Parts: sequence; structure tokens; C-alpha cells
Amino acid sequence: MGNYYVKRILAVFFTIFLIATITFWLLRIIPGGPFERERPVSPEVLANLEKKYHLDDPVIVQYFDYMIGLVKFELGPSYKTLGYNVEDFIREGFPTSAKIGLLASFFIIIIGVPIGIISALKQNSIIDYIVMLGATIGVTLPSFVVATGFMYIFAVNLGWVPATGLGSWKGYIGPVIALSGYSLSFVARLTRSSMLEVLRQDYVRTARANGLSEIKVIGKHALKNALIPVITYVGPMVAAILTGSFVIESVFDLPGMGTYFVNSVTNRDYPVVIGMTIFYAAFYVVMVFIVDILYSVIDPRIKLNS
Repeated sequence: MGNYYVKRILAVFFTIFLIATITFWLLRIIPGGPFERERPVSPEVLANLEKKYHLDDPVIVQYFDYMIGLVKFELGPSYKTLGYNVEDFIREGFPTSAKIGLLASFFIIIIGVPIGIISALKQNSIIDYIVMLGATIGVTLPSFVVATGFMYIFAVNLGWVPATGLGSWKGYIGPVIALSGYSLSFVARLTRSSMLEVLRQDYVRTARANGLSEIKVIGKHALKNALIPVITYVGPMVAAILTGSFVIESVFDLPGMGTYFVNSVTNRDYPVVIGMTIFYAAFYVVMVFIVDILYSVIDPRIKLNS
């Protein structure tokens, strides 16, 4: 098992290195620069700006300088916001995105998994049809449609919640619901299909034939195996949700990482784009690593070193 952890940790660092390298060179290939505006600046000012941020160095030199800084956990300064480093944007934006993401993840799991289980146990009943209809609608509706519809009905017309911002607990309701719609529906459908497959297995029939109660059959024998595909999806989903949704944060005007990332791409703020991409990638691969560990906890037959 020790070799497994070493290999996965090395894979994490190699993945982050590849993502940083690809992102760096892609931003350099795209035409234009961070200081090009609709109203062009004078050549003297442009030369001074490039000299200040070492953009007048050869690109290969810029690349190695950035990678050396990355090893030191220095993501560089922002080209557009004076006095700000990339770490400042992450420090300010991540708490907002994480609060909404944690609430949405909890909402998805606590609602989606039980609904999927109930739908599987009540297969072909009116409950099953209602759950599947709702899940199908939730999967097909884009998050920005849910967000704008929620805002129009409950904020503009009814006035029950604020339209933007997180001034009170009511401000979290809209972003959490909009952010949860697709994933909650997908988790419910995935749990249902996985549970139906497990319930058809021989060991479940044997458990029932031995006189075990339905609660023990479902909770002790069926649920653990049925949750493995769900955990496979939930791990990366949590990473994506916690690091912010570009669309949802823009609709509700939230100062999260998604908003900062969109602004940095629009402004061609190279260090912020690369830094946030690396942060998201690191968060993602760590969540995948945690999912692999949970496999062996849920199902002892799965060995990490095999």
C-alpha cells in the first residue's frame, strides 16, 4: 500500500506540472497580450510594463522562471490588479466558493442518494416515475436557466430572497439550488441504476432467503456496493463545486473563484489564469485520490495495491 501512495503522490505532482506547462504555453500562443486594450498605450509605457513583469524576456526564460516560482508556491503578481498576487485572489475567492460548494454538495448527497434508493426499491411505481421525471428535467436544464428562473420568481416577483450577494442566509438558497440541480439529478439516477443492479445479485437473494430483514439486506449488503459508482462521480463533483461555478457566481454576482477566473481570462491576466487552473487541478486530483481510498473502505475486496 505504501508504494501505491508514493505512486499516486508522484502522479499528482506530474499532473500539476503538465497542466501548468500546457496552460502557460497556450496563453502565450493565443494572439494578443495582457496590456493590449481598445485604446492602445504608448510604446514607452508598454515597454516599461513588459520590463516590470519580465515579459520582455524570451518565452522559454519566462517559463522556467514561472516553474521555479511554482516550486516555491509563488504564483506571481496580477497584471491587472495592482498590489495583488494570485494567492490573494484565491484567499478571497475560495471561501465564498467553498461555502456554497459545501452546502450544495451536502444537499446533493443528502437528497440525491436517498431518492435514488427509494426509486430503486419502488421500481415501476408512481414514486419511481415521479423521481425519474424530476431527475430527467434536472439533468436537461442548464444551471443558468435554473439560476435566472429562481431569481425572477423568488427574488424579483416574490421578494423572498435577495437577488444578489450573500448578505444573509437567504442569499445562499438560490446559488445552492442552481448549483445542485444537475448533480442532484445525476446522483439520483446513478444511485437508482446502481442499486437496481446490486439488488439483482445472487448474494442479495441469498441474504433475503436466509431471513434477514429488508433493512439489513439494503443497509449491510446492497448499499455499500451500490455506492461505489456514486462515490466515483461525487469525488470530482465536489472538487468542481467547491472551486466555484463561473455561471452561477456571475448570475448572482458573487465574489468567488469563478468570477475571478472569468475576469482574469477576459483581461488575459496570465498569472491569475495559470494559478487558478493549477489550484483547481490540485484540488481535483486530491479528491480523486480520496475517492480511491474510499473504495477500499466501502468494499474490502478492493485492494489499493492491486
